[in-house]
Parts: sequence; C-alpha cells; structure tokens
Amino acid sequence: MSGHSKWATTKHKKAAIDAKRGKLFAKLIKNIEVAARVGGGDPAGNPTLFDAIQKAKKSSVPNDNIDRAVKRGSGEDADGVNYETIMYEGYGPNGVAILIECLTDNRNRAATEVRIGLTRNGGTLADPGSVSYLFSRKGQVIVSKEGDVTEDALMEATLEAGAEEINDLGDVFEIISEATDFVAVRSALQEAGIDYDSAEATFMPSMKVELEVEGAKKMLKLIDALEDSDDVQNVYANFDASDEVLEAAQA
Repeated sequence: MSGHSKWATTKHKKAAIDAKRGKLFAKLIKNIEVAARVGGGDPAGNPTLFDAIQKAKKSSVPNDNIDRAVKRGSGEDADGVNYETIMYEGYGPNGVAILIECLTDNRNRAATEVRIGLTRNGGTLADPGSVSYLFSRKGQVIVSKEGDVTEDALMEATLEAGAEEINDLGDVFEIISEATDFVAVRSALQEAGIDYDSAEATFMPSMKVELEVEGAKKMLKLIDALEDSDDVQNVYANFDASDEVLEAAQA
C-alpha cells in the first residue's frame, strides 16, 4: 500500500509556506462559512465543518476568526455572504490538465480572474468535461510523522474504515480513500489516538504528465497565479516531476 507522489509532497510543503504567509486564511475561513451554512454550526453534528475548523487551526487561523466564520455561516451573524462553488477546467503548459475550484460570491469576477491567470501564464480555459474525466474524487487525510507514527500503525487503524492507499510523503503520510470514507478514516485515527493534519475530499489524476525543469517552472508559476485569486480555493493538476526537477524549478 506504499507509494510516493512527488507533486503531493511539493503541494503539502507549499501549503505550509502559504499558511505562514497568511495566504490561506481567507480561503480557510470561506470553507468554514460554507460548511456551517450547509450543515449547521455545530461541529459535532457536521463533519465537514469539523474538518474545516481542524484544517484552519492547523494553519494557525485565530480562534476568534474561526468562531466568527461559524456564526456568519450558520446565520447567527447577519453579515454572512452567499458563496457558490464553481469548477473551471483548463490546460497548462505541456498539455497538463487543470481543475480550478472556486468559492465565490461573484461568478463574473471569478471567471475573469481564472481566465487571466491561465492566459498570462501559458494556459487556456477548456470546455466543461474535457478535463474532469482525468480526475477522481478521493478522500485524503494527512498525518504528520511526529511522534513516531508508522505506516503499519496507520494501516492497522484505518484499513477497515476505508483506507485504500498510504503514501510516504517525507515529513507526512498521505492516506487515500473513497471521498465518502475520509470522515470514517479520520475518526478511526482519532479512536487510535493518532493526530492528523487535515482531512478532506480532493481530486486526484488517473494519469500524470512528467515534466522537466522548464515545464515544472511554468506550471508552478501558473498555479501560483491562480491561487493568488481570493476566489480560487484549490488547483488540481495532473503533472509530476522528479525531486531534482522540482527543487530546480523552485530555486
């Protein structure tokens, strides 16, 4: 059940850097608001909200910000904003397939910013359905290796809960499941006394495009440009590159 996804490693490290810059705060707060609006403001009865709060706390979002977001989303605070989720599809350099997940209160602004981010960085928008078939919705739980957590311990704790694959990403383990099972996997870890960094549904590619240094540089620049938009919550791409290539591309 062990594997290694180089881009997953890079994405995890990149998220940690973005969190330190405060870049993720607004996006994490939006997730909390939407989760509270859809499933109510009680994390005990709303697993999506529970995980959104957990992820925000792991990224050092202040508790006051989290509490206000829950109140806005659940309707306790009249200042709440109505967000909608929109998925855009596109292609990057070297034919890399891209899914761009937006959470926005202004559809026109989101579409414009996504289009500009793509076209200014060697990408193009694609028709709906032309890219999404290359991705599958999966559950992803990230567990830190701190505390001497082992792959065998994770397997034992989560296999019956629906874990399909455990990947060693260097500083962390990645547990993959069906999208409908990640809450059960997270709960199984909690019952086993194992802490986790994040638990969420994500999109994973069924095939990958291997990139060399120049191609990886262009893709990382494109992803950065897209993620600079406050409306863009997540960017998924079907590229990979060797550790050496990624290190050179990020230099």
